Amino acid sequence: MIPFALSSSRVHLDVPTRADAAAIAEACQDPDIARWTTIPTPYTTRDATTFVDALVGPGWASDREYAWAIRRAGSTWLEGVIGYRTAHRDLGFWLAPSARGAGLMHDAVRLVVDWAFEQGAPDVYWECYAGNTASAGVARAAGFSYTGTGEALIPGRDGGPTPAWKGLRRADGSPASDLAWPAETFPAAGRV
Repeated sequence: MIPFALSSSRVHLDVPTRADAAAIAEACQDPDIARWTTIPTPYTTRDATTFVDALVGPGWASDREYAWAIRRAGSTWLEGVIGYRTAHRDLGFWLAPSARGAGLMHDAVRLVVDWAFEQGAPDVYWECYAGNTASAGVARAAGFSYTGTGEALIPGRDGGPTPAWKGLRRADGSPASDLAWPAETFPAAGRV
């Protein structure tokens, strides 16, 4: 597929390039990103360049995975990455610590999920490693139904099975499950 951009009033999604390597490398120093993803550790600018060259471009060209840089509207600085993998119609994302709490991921998820539904996807799948309450909170707020805990599609950094929280959002809006989200995925009482 030819890469394209998606935008809202708060966020602009476009294809990450080599010019984003410094921003990617800086964000990937965050212990939470390292903990909840399979990025190399330690993460270097060379790793970011390899991500752009070996994964982003080929992913779009093969229609295997569409990865977008998350940028604030009007800015060129990469704040995070969101990807949609076509084989399982699944969503993955991360956001730099400095960008959290501004609604950027909420808008990015909405844009990508709406786009997938416009392309005819009957549903979009999401998962995170069990315990990643921030990712689960984004998915819950984006209308995903919690469908349970099971082995992650993407194994842990050591290649072994990793438990994951799983969710599904259907294009027709019907709930995919009546299971309750784990209690820890809800903000603490009094938190905004």
